[in-house]
Amino acid sequence: MDSSWENGAVWVAGNPRRTCGRLPYHIRTPLPSPVPPMTPSEATAKYFHRAADLLRLNDRQRTSLITPYREIKVECGIVRDDGTLGTFVGYRVQHDNSRGPMKGGIRYHHQVDIDEVNALAQLMTWKTAVVDLPYGGAKGGISVDPKTLSAAELQRLTRVFTQKLADVIGPYSDIPAPDMGTNAQTMAWIVDEYSKFRGYAPGVVTGKPVELGGSLGRDAATGRGVLFAAESLFADLGKQVKDFTYAVQGFGNVGSWAARLIHAAGGKVVTVSDVTGAVRNPAGLDIPKLYAHAQQAKGVKGFAGGEAFPAEDILADAVDVLVPAALGDVLTAKNADRVKAKIILEGANHPTDIEADAILQAKGVTMLPDIFANAGGVTVSYFEWVQNVQMYRWDEDKVNAELKRTMTKAYADLKATRAKHGCDWRTAAFALAVERVNRASDLRGL
Repeated sequence: MDSSWENGAVWVAGNPRRTCGRLPYHIRTPLPSPVPPMTPSEATAKYFHRAADLLRLNDRQRTSLITPYREIKVECGIVRDDGTLGTFVGYRVQHDNSRGPMKGGIRYHHQVDIDEVNALAQLMTWKTAVVDLPYGGAKGGISVDPKTLSAAELQRLTRVFTQKLADVIGPYSDIPAPDMGTNAQTMAWIVDEYSKFRGYAPGVVTGKPVELGGSLGRDAATGRGVLFAAESLFADLGKQVKDFTYAVQGFGNVGSWAARLIHAAGGKVVTVSDVTGAVRNPAGLDIPKLYAHAQQAKGVKGFAGGEAFPAEDILADAVDVLVPAALGDVLTAKNADRVKAKIILEGANHPTDIEADAILQAKGVTMLPDIFANAGGVTVSYFEWVQNVQMYRWDEDKVNAELKRTMTKAYADLKATRAKHGCDWRTAAFALAVERVNRASDLRGL
C-alpha cells in the first residue's frame, strides 16, 4: 500500500482519511525531504553532459574535459588597520589549458566558495571557446565582503593573494581579470606585486587601468557585447534594437553599460533595478540621467524620472526583453513562471538555474546564454592581452570593431550548431564550446 503521513492524515492509494489525533510513532511515515537545489558545479556539469551526449563523447573524453587542471586554496592573513589580524580564504581553479592560457576573473564576495569558483572556471572554458579565443578557463576569489575593508586593507589582501598565486599565474599560463567586488585598481595592485617576482609583466592580468597597459573600450566591453549579441538575434527576426522594450536587472558595470548602449540604439528601457531598489517608466527611462543619479546616489533608488517598485518584481515585468545583469541564480523555479519577457539576454554569469531554464524553454522564451551573451568582456580582455604582448596600443574604434566582428561570427557559429543539432541556444553554445575544446585536447594528445 502506498501511504505517507502528515499531521495525522493517512493517505491510502492517494485518498486522505483524517484520524482523530496523531498516529502512533511506530506507524508514522514522514514525508520525503525536499530535494536540495543543484550546486553551481552540478548544474554546469548537467549542461556539459547534455552537450557531450549530442557530440557522442566517450567516458575518457568526458572525464578529461570536465576535471579541473588545478584547484588552489590559500590562507590570506593581513594586519587590519586597527592592528588586529584578519584571515581570509582565497581560491583559484584552473580548469583547462588545451586551447591556450587560462583566463578568468577574481571576485571578492562573502559567499565565494570552491564549488562556485569551480563552476565559473568551467564556464570560462566554454565561454572562451564559444567566441573562439585562444584561451582556457579559470576563476578565483576571496571569501570576503570588500565593503568591510578599507582601501589599504584591500590592497594588503590583494598583494598577499598575489604572492600565494605568483607561481601559478602569468601572461602565458593563467591571466586573471576583475569580477564582482574587484576592479581596475585591484588589477593594478596585482601587476605591481607580481612584477616584484617576475619583472614588469602587464599581461599577467587584464582589466587594468589604461595607464598601466589596460585597453581602451574594456570598461564597456561586456555591456557592448550584450548589445552586439542582441543585434545579431534581432537581425534574424527582421527587427532592430529600437523595436523592443527592455528590463535591466542590475545596474553595475554590465547592466549600466548595456542599458546605456541599448538606449543609445533607440531601445526603450522601461525598468531598471539594483541592490537599492527599482524604478519604472512605461514611456522609457532617461538612462543617461538615471546613470548620473546612480553615480551620485550610489544606486537607482530615489530617481525622479520613474516610479519606484520592489526590485524582485523586475523579473516579471511586462517587457519584450529581460537582461539579468547582476548575480547568478536570480531566475529560479520559484519565479520563472512569472517571467513575461519573450527574450532573455544573460548579461550576468549563470543567472538562470537549471530548473528555471527548463521552465522558460517550455514557455518558448528565447534565451541567449551567458557563455555567449556576456562574452564581450573576455573578448576585449583578450585584445588587451594581445596589446600587452605586442607592446602596441589599439584605438577604441578598432577595439569596438573587432569586438563586433567576434560576437557576430560567434553568433553565426552558434546558429549553425543549433541548426545542426536541433537544440536550444544554451545547449548549442555548450556543444560548440565542448567540441572545440575536445578537438584541441585530442590534437595535443591529452
